[in-house]
Amino acid sequence: MSEMFVTLGTWNWLIFGVILMALELLAPGVFLLWFGLAALLVGLASFAFNPSWQLQILLFALFAAAAVPLWRRVARSAARPNSDNPFLNRRAAALVGRLFTLEKPIIDGAGTVRIDDTVWRVAGPDTPAGSRVRIVQADGANLTVAGE
Repeated sequence: MSEMFVTLGTWNWLIFGVILMALELLAPGVFLLWFGLAALLVGLASFAFNPSWQLQILLFALFAAAAVPLWRRVARSAARPNSDNPFLNRRAAALVGRLFTLEKPIIDGAGTVRIDDTVWRVAGPDTPAGSRVRIVQADGANLTVAGE
C-alpha cells in the first residue's frame, strides 16, 4: 500500500483529476469537480517542484478544503442576478409604499383592495370601503395597510 503512495507522480494526479471531472459529467452535483480541480492543482504543483507523497496528499486535502468556500462564494454571487426588475418574482414587495382604494372595508382587521386585475387581502385598522390606504408591509401575499 505504501508503494502506491511513494509512486504518486505528476501524471497520476493529472489523470486522477481528469477522471474525477469526467465522473462529474456522469453524476452532476458539483461535488467531484472540486476534487478533480484539487488533483489537477497538485499535478501542476508537482511539475513545479517534486514534493514528497505526504506533501502531495496534504496539498490535495488543502486544495479540496479550500474549494468549499470558493464554491460557496461563486454560488452565492450566481444566486443574486443583476436584474433591471428587482421585484420580478416579488410582486407584493413592489406594492409597499403605494396608495390604493379599499374595495371592501377592513372589519376586524381584514379587508380587500383591488390592484390592477387582482383582489388582494389586506390587514390593518378598521377602515370603511372607498378609503385610501397605503401599503406598509408585504409578506408573501399578505399586505398590511395604514390609513393615508
